[in-house]
Amino acid sequence: MAYDEHLADRIRHILDRGRLRYEEKRMMGGLCFMVDGKMCMGVEKDKLMARIGPEAYAKALKRKGCREMDFTGRPMIGYVYVLAAALDTDEELASWVRLCLDFNPHAAASKKRAPAQKKAK
Repeated sequence: MAYDEHLADRIRHILDRGRLRYEEKRMMGGLCFMVDGKMCMGVEKDKLMARIGPEAYAKALKRKGCREMDFTGRPMIGYVYVLAAALDTDEELASWVRLCLDFNPHAAASKKRAPAQKKAK
């Protein structure tokens, strides 16, 4: 299982219900939801990856099922994992989605790479 399709469907339902425009990208063995061209949230295995920003980070870590996102081996401040057990109800998931969407306007977009130039022969 690369990522939890049911959790991804639940996120899509919340975003669609809010009439939000978003893109989906497969990344890091999971699925990321991009809003305004910026990574907003994602699903990695059976966890929600939430980009909530540094201001909400410490408070979020006190919530049920929330832990540091340490995808690279070091905690990434402003990103958290939310375990599936903490996302049982639609209200629980919606509160995390809202936290991600609230931060999204303040998030920096990743830098676009310049296309590789072809070598002349």
